[in-house]
Amino acid sequence: MSNIYGMQRANGDWFAIEEKLSFRVPLFSSHSDAMRVRACNLEMLLFKPALIEERTLKDLAQIEDERPVNFWLVDEASTNMKRGARLQHEQLALILRGA
Repeated sequence: MSNIYGMQRANGDWFAIEEKLSFRVPLFSSHSDAMRVRACNLEMLLFKPALIEERTLKDLAQIEDERPVNFWLVDEASTNMKRGARLQHEQLALILRGA
């Protein structure tokens, strides 16, 4: 299984960027990548890296019933959350299973 991290607040909320028609959940390939991006983005300071597991994936996919949730794997070398790759729910599930 590959390690993927999202940003979670102490109350259990996940960090998501609200877009016009959807939400984008930034994901990171390591704890240190997540911390580096967090240090450069003030809106993330109340969040900490949390390991994404298959059971967590279901919760993340249901942030808002009316708008779809897009997963965004942030580029390892960037602190800008706009650089990265979009992942579909199914693709992320395969990565988490190590496929």
